[in-house]
Amino acid sequence: MDDLVTARLVLHPMTVSEAERTAAGEPYNGARWAPGYPGAGDVAAARRFLGTCATTGDPQSFGNYEIRRREDGRTIGGLGFHGPPDARGCVTIGYGLVPSARGEGYASEALRELLTFARARGVTCVKGDADRDNVASQHVMTAAGMRPAGQDERLTYFEIAWTDTTANTAPRP
Repeated sequence: MDDLVTARLVLHPMTVSEAERTAAGEPYNGARWAPGYPGAGDVAAARRFLGTCATTGDPQSFGNYEIRRREDGRTIGGLGFHGPPDARGCVTIGYGLVPSARGEGYASEALRELLTFARARGVTCVKGDADRDNVASQHVMTAAGMRPAGQDERLTYFEIAWTDTTANTAPRP
């Protein structure tokens, strides 16, 4: 599968061997990891991806992606799907950045690209969540076009849905 490219980022789909190295915290050959990568969320996502691959096969485009800066090729975080679309065409996403890359708009830029990618492949809705006190993550999802969809004592839930899943159309800013 090809990388997804934005103005400042490359979203690189992880292979099984890359996910194994990420889960182990050991850079694979040629990896350029920013300090702090992989974080606990990246390790958990890599393990979830490996579990999916072992039980149901490689989810292909609905797996994990490394977020790399185009300017220096460094991996500054990750994002991806928690699995392929369900029977209704819905997916759940997650993302995270190393602390030094936060506050630069990278997460919103990466998430917008992932939403456009999902929509172009027939996904009808994308869900995500953030801790109620994680205002920055809530801002990321809002900036990418997702809207609050409820909350509980711990999390605020976000969602974006489309009735027409047409290629080359972006979610509203």
